[in-house]
Amino acid sequence: MIEQTLIVIKPDGVVRSLTGEIVTRFEKAGLKLVGARMVKIDKAHAEKHYPADRDELWIGIGNKTLENYEKLELNAQELLGTTDPKAIGDIVRVWLLDYMSSGPVFAAVFEGPHAVELVRKICGHTLPLLSAPGTIRGDYSYDSAALANKGQRAIKNLIHASGTVEEAEYEIPLWFAKSDISSYKRTDED
Repeated sequence: MIEQTLIVIKPDGVVRSLTGEIVTRFEKAGLKLVGARMVKIDKAHAEKHYPADRDELWIGIGNKTLENYEKLELNAQELLGTTDPKAIGDIVRVWLLDYMSSGPVFAAVFEGPHAVELVRKICGHTLPLLSAPGTIRGDYSYDSAALANKGQRAIKNLIHASGTVEEAEYEIPLWFAKSDISSYKRTDED
């Protein structure tokens, strides 16, 4: 059950000097840092990370946005010009591409048992407003789809984390060559 997963601390996390705190949380949970780099990506790289053909992802983001709007009693048709989840996801994707290429990011690969699921739990809900206290997003962000969409920008949720093992297997090579991934034994692995 040893897995590798990708995290990317987004520009809002980097400029708020939260990189060390975020990395520490994963290490304290027993995950092993096996690859890391700070980089400013261009839109072409962001497009590879968030490809347009991932319809399931963009529809899911559109549905989350609609659910968030409903809870906040906001009208998506008036504010976004549509209630179609895919169309909303496509709008958010453009904002994500702009945001991810707007400043430096910190990309890292963590390894350990159930790494993908564990990292997602530590990060918290992708909508910070819905994240539990004790999670990265719950402790350090309050952003919501409503605030982000009103500002026509991506949600400042500090971090990207691979959602599945398959997603991690796709994403890690986008950010790291095999030679950039280290293999070593943590002292607690014995």
